[in-house]
Amino acid sequence: MQTDEIREEILDILESIAPDEDLSTLDDAVNFRDQLELDSMDFLDIVMELRKRHRVQIPEDDYVELASMNSTVTYLEPLMKDIVKA
Repeated sequence: MQTDEIREEILDILESIAPDEDLSTLDDAVNFRDQLELDSMDFLDIVMELRKRHRVQIPEDDYVELASMNSTVTYLEPLMKDIVKA
């Protein structure tokens, strides 16, 4: 997957987890928790959804890498480079 495809995938996951949030104004450089009303369970849902959809394993120690859109995409790029978007 390319950078823009990973970003779109994360937006899709966020939309399913927090359907009432306005993602059109999401600032990619700002932490998700500073912009969206996500609790720790919502955050785990993001990790679980990535695992379910793409079999991406994210160790708990790396969860801090998923703080913002920019850091999430940067972290996921090498893990998802060989995944073909359906």
